[in-house]
Amino acid sequence: MSVTFSKAELNDIPELLKVERAVFSSPWTAEAFLGEFTANQYAYYILAKLNDEVIGYAGIWLVLDEGHITNVAILPEYQGKGYGEALMQELIFVAKKFGAKHLTLEVRESNQPAQSLYRKLKFQNGALRKNYYPDNGEDALVMWVDLT
Repeated sequence: MSVTFSKAELNDIPELLKVERAVFSSPWTAEAFLGEFTANQYAYYILAKLNDEVIGYAGIWLVLDEGHITNVAILPEYQGKGYGEALMQELIFVAKKFGAKHLTLEVRESNQPAQSLYRKLKFQNGALRKNYYPDNGEDALVMWVDLT
């Protein structure tokens, strides 16, 4: 079984919410996604599917030659199987296609599995954003990578 990717569209919001609610302690709302698809000209989201079932998604804001990764999520039952890495590789491919030369993201300081994945993909540690996450005030590690 191999994962496939497609560009997420407005009508995919229910699937995005399903993944969002299963993965994050402070999930985005339908309104937040609606804004991404209708008002944010820089937003681009991709779906990860396995046998036509959405198992994850990722989002990025592409501004000039910079990309800011907003969300990366794989349903818990599919985590640890390489799908997150494949999703990130697809997101990097999309970013390069749109001319991005650098990518940044924030990750919970406690999320060691995600940090390990990002380091595997050549992301480096940057700054620390204090009290970044609203659910528990956890700090976020800013990571970045040059794509050139």
